[in-house]
Amino acid sequence: MDQDERLLHASSFGAAAVEYAEHRPDYAQAAVRWALEPAPGPRVLDLGAGTGKLTATLVALGAEVIAVEPDPAMLAELRRSLPAARALPGSAEVIPLPDASVDAVLAGNAMHWFDMAVAGPEIARVLAPGGVLAGLWNVMDDRVEWVAGLARVGGSAAVGPRDTPAGWRAETADMHLPKAGEAARFGSPEQVEFPHGQLRTADSLVATLATRAGVLVMPDREREAALDRIRAFLASEPESARGEFTLPMLTGVLRVRRL
Repeated sequence: MDQDERLLHASSFGAAAVEYAEHRPDYAQAAVRWALEPAPGPRVLDLGAGTGKLTATLVALGAEVIAVEPDPAMLAELRRSLPAARALPGSAEVIPLPDASVDAVLAGNAMHWFDMAVAGPEIARVLAPGGVLAGLWNVMDDRVEWVAGLARVGGSAAVGPRDTPAGWRAETADMHLPKAGEAARFGSPEQVEFPHGQLRTADSLVATLATRAGVLVMPDREREAALDRIRAFLASEPESARGEFTLPMLTGVLRVRRL
């Protein structure tokens, strides 16, 4: 994805902020705990916080959270759903916080949108020594047969390369993280996956996939055709055709520590 396409996709979510808040999944608490495990204190920056899916989990775990989000519509939804949370406009490339002011920087389904050449030094700047940088991604467990079928039918716009376990590992293994010799020294990155699941109906799963950037930027006719294919598939599968079901998922975590 070139820079212009990346910016188009990254800026697409505001138009669906209400739907994003309603339908996007939360994060496995075990994954968030593991991400924070080496952090030297409770101060956490949720960077690219969106509508607050990860923020809410961090609050539930007792962290002192600051949420930073560039899109005004997404930020408004975050403030509406979590009025007590400190939520600021800003981006990974321009973080509105002082030096060494947080013990961890977490990003939920957001780090792949960052320009890490710029964001890396900014993240290093706001992290205290010993602090943690972690990206979290919710992925569909395509080791389950019907989920693999959904991934095939949905196509790469609805189920992209980071949205299955093998794809997530490959994509994030190559992600540029701050390295030795940059603004600060970081240790070696670690990747771990945690079981997760979301209660869904066929309609709510279609609504979830409709908030994917690749789907949001489609022409209307193409988007409706893709969603119709997914609806037909879900109606044909015994696991998803009869009311509520649990969508098998994993929360993958990429973690690196500032030395």
